[in-house]
Amino acid sequence: MAINREHKNLWALFGAGAVCLIYGLGLSYIEDCFSNLTIIVSLFGLVCLVVCFFKLKKYMHLSAKSFHWRKYALKMIIISSSLIFVVGINYLGFRYNLRIDVTKFKQHTLTEGTNSLIKEIKSEVKIVVFYVGMPPKYLEDLLKGYERQSRGMIKGEIIDPIVQIGYAAQFGNVISGKEKKAIVSSGKERQDIDFTENSLSEEQLTNAIIRVTREKRKVYFIAGHGEYDITDTGDRGLNELAKLLEANNVETKKLMLGIKGEIPDDCDVLIVSGPQNPLTEKEEEIVKAYLEKGGDALFLIENRPLTTPDMLLTEEEKRKNPPLNSILNYWGVKINDDIVVDLSNHISTDVGCPATRNYLPFPTISKGLDYTFYVRPRSISALDDRRESLKLGPLVLTAKGGNSWAETDRTLDVKFNEGVDTSGPVAVAFIVVDPKAENKSSDTRIIIFTDTDFLSNAFIGQYSNAAMGFNVITWLSELDYQAFVSQKEIKVERLDLTSKQKRMVAIALIFMPVLIAISGIMIWVRH
Repeated sequence: MAINREHKNLWALFGAGAVCLIYGLGLSYIEDCFSNLTIIVSLFGLVCLVVCFFKLKKYMHLSAKSFHWRKYALKMIIISSSLIFVVGINYLGFRYNLRIDVTKFKQHTLTEGTNSLIKEIKSEVKIVVFYVGMPPKYLEDLLKGYERQSRGMIKGEIIDPIVQIGYAAQFGNVISGKEKKAIVSSGKERQDIDFTENSLSEEQLTNAIIRVTREKRKVYFIAGHGEYDITDTGDRGLNELAKLLEANNVETKKLMLGIKGEIPDDCDVLIVSGPQNPLTEKEEEIVKAYLEKGGDALFLIENRPLTTPDMLLTEEEKRKNPPLNSILNYWGVKINDDIVVDLSNHISTDVGCPATRNYLPFPTISKGLDYTFYVRPRSISALDDRRESLKLGPLVLTAKGGNSWAETDRTLDVKFNEGVDTSGPVAVAFIVVDPKAENKSSDTRIIIFTDTDFLSNAFIGQYSNAAMGFNVITWLSELDYQAFVSQKEIKVERLDLTSKQKRMVAIALIFMPVLIAISGIMIWVRH
């Protein structure tokens, strides 16, 4: 009995030692640094393994006879488990209507974005598809998918306008014998989709449902100062962001403050998208007045150009990409003159492009977000002498436990200097709320990011950048719903990993065979 007990203790010690050693070394590699915890855990695991191997010889004489009865018990367990599994699968198949789409692109299954949208619908939606002759199977499957997921909120039907000419006439002169059309309606709202040339897609139907069920919002992008442009289809443009907003019933417009002289009354969100040149004093006063009356705004601030010790910035270059502190200081925040770097978690090899999932626990914005990354952002800090009525805090910070800081040296000498640089986690986005007062129509909502590139055409489709941008604009416009991102926009052409994710993959590839070997050794030691 004593030998068996010691044998079991040795087996448990070996397992604990292996787990501690792998955990300590793996965590140190992933975080790219050693901490007191990982060192202690690794040493403990190593000591456990050494003790096990020294005592291993003591049990080499174990007879195969000692586990002879276990062999038959194991066979009985396998046979019983197989029978239970087969019976259980057949029962579940009979009891529940479970569908599994095995096609490569899940063409018979609604996307996650559509399913999320359907759950938010509060009014009934009717989809009528006009198709002459025998409708294809995909149309029936598509409509049934919407009906099934909506739990009765969406109803669809396919009619032949030639056969059912009286019923088709109720929709007006909307179709001829050669046309194929879908009509999506809810209440007084209606959207027509012509799919004569191409097949009717889930994206078309979902966008139509959005337009008939969601209240329309308008966002204005300030222009005239070298901002990122919503009509620009190049890498630096915001055309993809504009298309995402339009697909979700958010209208986008450009606003020349110098010409217009005011912000329109129908502006739900004012967006300042990385101006290269300063706003005039008059324009700043217009923006300040808009915010003080309860307007909502998104500020995307770019960084100043980098330099080297032998090439100092000119006065003109120093004025490039203004921080807009003359506006933002009144709202309790300051944009600092630095560059946020993260040696542990960044994109590609650029430590000045920190990647993070460290968000303010604010479900409306951060729920479901994966990594977002930012291109040479500045740090943001809260002012000590701000008004007491303001409620503010960091929305996005560099990764927890990483090696990040706000670098004040702009000559590409990346080195943390105690007392000069600010250690991480560093805030790269802030949220500010000023509650409604007597002179305001509503509360003021402001969000500031110290980067615009993460929403540019070049990067908006990567990680959760698009979802972050849309969630922020939706919250500012006081319409708290999720975005529908089309399949084209979420198509993955290649696998892009952050530096930390690459180390995690390396750990998995290295230690998977090691774990298999350890499992074999543990079985050998046990028996």
